[in-house]
Amino acid sequence: MAVVSQHNYYDFDFSVKEIVLMGRSPHKKMMERDSENDYKIMYESLDKVNMLDFKDRIFSTLSGGEQQRIILARALAQKTSCLILDEPTNHLDIKYQLQLMDIVKNLNIEVIAAIHDLNIAAMYCDKIYVLKNGEIVKYGTPKEVLTKKLIKKVYEVDAIVNEDSETGLINILFKRNL
Repeated sequence: MAVVSQHNYYDFDFSVKEIVLMGRSPHKKMMERDSENDYKIMYESLDKVNMLDFKDRIFSTLSGGEQQRIILARALAQKTSCLILDEPTNHLDIKYQLQLMDIVKNLNIEVIAAIHDLNIAAMYCDKIYVLKNGEIVKYGTPKEVLTKKLIKKVYEVDAIVNEDSETGLINILFKRNL
């Protein structure tokens, strides 16, 4: 398994290449150098997240969305069949939220993600577990789970849940409590 966390801070000026190559560490013995194959995987991983042109940049100079794609590339470099994402879109502009989630969705691997944005979850998740106080309240497809009644019960807010006639995706509008 590989993990993509919501916060990634480094106290050193690592290049993008170096960050992604860190993903190869689980496949190495102590003090083993990066191989030609490691570099091939690093380039492939950067290409998958559309960041190959950034390979020589310093990680800390990138925007939040760019950094999150590099962290995803590092996870992909581990060559795992399962990703765990902890709020992968947290603090990202909507463009980068959608871009990151599109990349993840198109990987065609098992993904377990903590997502608080119900509309993002509805757009990208095949199955959803809703938790309250550490307990599973409901499990199923977005249409089965994200109902007006459940949103009121779990999140204590009123909502309107609409289904897009073209895509079949649901969209949630939250009502302000005035």
